[in-house]
Amino acid sequence: MERDQLVMGLAAVFAGITVLLAVLGLSYSLFLLVVAVPFGATTYFMWYQASGRLAEQARTRRVRREPSGFGAGARRENVRENRRRARRNGRGGGQSSGRSSTDAPRTTRRPTRAEAYRALDLEPGASTAEVKRAYRSKVKEVHPDTEDGDEESFRRVNRAYESLNE
Repeated sequence: MERDQLVMGLAAVFAGITVLLAVLGLSYSLFLLVVAVPFGATTYFMWYQASGRLAEQARTRRVRREPSGFGAGARRENVRENRRRARRNGRGGGQSSGRSSTDAPRTTRRPTRAEAYRALDLEPGASTAEVKRAYRSKVKEVHPDTEDGDEESFRRVNRAYESLNE
């Protein structure tokens, strides 16, 4: 608590310097106005820290788990667009019950080995390394987060891979 009071006191001193420089800048020289800007910014950031708003914002971000880093925003927009597309096509996409689509009970049947090989574009009897390689390349094509991705074909490829790995 004492640290916050110290930072708030320093913010008040910087605010006073900012006001003094701004008044003198308006009266005498524009250069003093330019010098007042960094003091004003420092005042604001110190007040923001001392008031606890910075820590509150950090906690809120952590709770909401906002993505950060390179390309995170584009992925989130792609997911939203794929959900909208799925709703338009009558495949649901809404998760109002609190359960995700992966929590739903399985009602789909597993593909036969021949169907699984066809889904991965492989010849029957392919080695496990070939199956893995084909699965990875196929998933890159049909993943729902990609531009041409489709959730149903992604699930079909996953089921095919699972049935071949049993």
